[in-house]
Amino acid sequence: MLSCDICGETVTSEPDMKAHLIVHMEDDVICPFCKLSGVSYDEMCFHIETAHFEQNELERNIERINSVQYGTSDNRTDSTLQCRMEVNSSIHSACASNHPKILAQSLPKEGSLKHKGFHSENVTESRRFLKSKEKQSDLTKIKGSIYETMYSPPECPFCGKIEDCSQDMETHVKTKHTNLLDTPLEDCDEPLYDCPMCGLICTNYHILQEHVDLHLEESGFGQGMDRVQCSRDLELAQQLQQEEDRKRRSEESRQEMEEFRKLQRQYGLDNSGGYKQQQLRNMEIEVNRGKMHPSEFHRRKADMMESLAIGIDDGKTKTSGIMEALYRYYQNAATDVRRVWLSTVVDHFHSSFGDKGWGCGYRNFQMLLSSLLQNDAYGDCLKDMSVPCIPKIQSMIEDAWKEGFDPQGASQLNNRLQGTKAWIGACEVYTLLTSLRIKCRIIDFHKSTGPLGTHPRLFEWILNYYSSEREGSPKVVCTSKPPIYLQHQGHSRTIVGIEERKNRTLCLLIFDPGWPSRDMQKFLKQDMEASSLKQLRKFVGNLKHKQYQIVAVEGVLSSEEKIARRQASQVFTAEKIP
Repeated sequence: MLSCDICGETVTSEPDMKAHLIVHMEDDVICPFCKLSGVSYDEMCFHIETAHFEQNELERNIERINSVQYGTSDNRTDSTLQCRMEVNSSIHSACASNHPKILAQSLPKEGSLKHKGFHSENVTESRRFLKSKEKQSDLTKIKGSIYETMYSPPECPFCGKIEDCSQDMETHVKTKHTNLLDTPLEDCDEPLYDCPMCGLICTNYHILQEHVDLHLEESGFGQGMDRVQCSRDLELAQQLQQEEDRKRRSEESRQEMEEFRKLQRQYGLDNSGGYKQQQLRNMEIEVNRGKMHPSEFHRRKADMMESLAIGIDDGKTKTSGIMEALYRYYQNAATDVRRVWLSTVVDHFHSSFGDKGWGCGYRNFQMLLSSLLQNDAYGDCLKDMSVPCIPKIQSMIEDAWKEGFDPQGASQLNNRLQGTKAWIGACEVYTLLTSLRIKCRIIDFHKSTGPLGTHPRLFEWILNYYSSEREGSPKVVCTSKPPIYLQHQGHSRTIVGIEERKNRTLCLLIFDPGWPSRDMQKFLKQDMEASSLKQLRKFVGNLKHKQYQIVAVEGVLSSEEKIARRQASQVFTAEKIP
């Protein structure tokens, strides 16, 4: 019996079906593949057979596969004939409808497999296989795969055995795997095992394992391709990661080099010249700006060259007499001060065109040395010596390094200071004084000892340095103690005294090399006001740097003590408070 796909009416033969389909030809015939219309029925059949032969052939082959693989031996001839009739009728029904039809081949009732779920699953898998082949290959490959599927010997889905024909395979399945084909009873006590891939139910675990192995073998090729692709992806990812790491290391190296160059420029180690070059360059800038006359430029240049030749400071940045003026002020005024201690005579030196921005350490050493030169206690070790210029101080520190003092500090500065703008600190000042046989101590106040980051222990130590007896002494005490070199991050200054105010608070008196001579001249006036001292005074709350170092002079060294200190400076250590 043939059934009309349009209206569902059944007829007994193919000629009757053709005659029946003519009834549906009153409307326009439309090609189900390319939507061609406006032609007669015979022209449409000819169009489909010629223009869409490959699509039509594919539908026929699918039906043939179903009939070959799942048809029974008893009705093989009839089912094949019926399949051909249905395929032919599908062509005509396709012409009469707007959608292509694929007629399903129903299985005969007799001799069919009892496990209907297994049959339906295999039919579905077969069609999925054909559809995936159609997507992955071109039309020629599809024909080859269909031909191979139609004529390849069937394989047992349970044990993998290959038979010559489907009839023998069916017999094999019925005889060898009958227990798997029977539908399990709901109240059966035997354990059941479901295939995780296709849902097949098995009563034997080993059979299920063999069945799953067949699935894995089928997907082995695809997994192999996936592994190859994963390997390529991993290789590409590794290459990208290596390239990213290389760029990151290159960027880090560039940043480190840039930071190193900044530090070199900051500390005067960038080979951009020293005191002489900077002095000439800055004076030329002043001339170009009209702030200095050319004749003044040449006069200052000549004075500088003479000073460098003899190694003595030209005194153009020096201000003398400030300590005497402070003594007079505290004697006659300063009613809020209970007691004050002053160091010996100290000359103030400030930075010039040649050392602006980096010469504070050298200028503070000049202040300290100016006080020692006016103190008879240090006459032997400083005999016939004057306050040196900055290049001369650099040369003296290099000589101390050559004697063996502070080799670690020398290495950090490349054993060279002359011709550079290298900064110096407490360690270099200590090294230079020790090489001159001047006894001194370097003390490190390495952390805060008071609230809000203050250093009250620093003030207490300086008070003890200047005063051995606080009570019973006059209001103003001119001690024989030299000034103290004070170093902190980025700058250094000179402590020349300390006040004890009536409220028992302490206040340091400090000379800063950053103050020019015109600011220091106001302390020399006879009628100096209290507001003028604001620049010199530093209370506990004014010193809040994280760390302070001081160099305090305590006398003269013997030759043996100098040698001992030189040996001790091989591993430089400072006295720490607290």
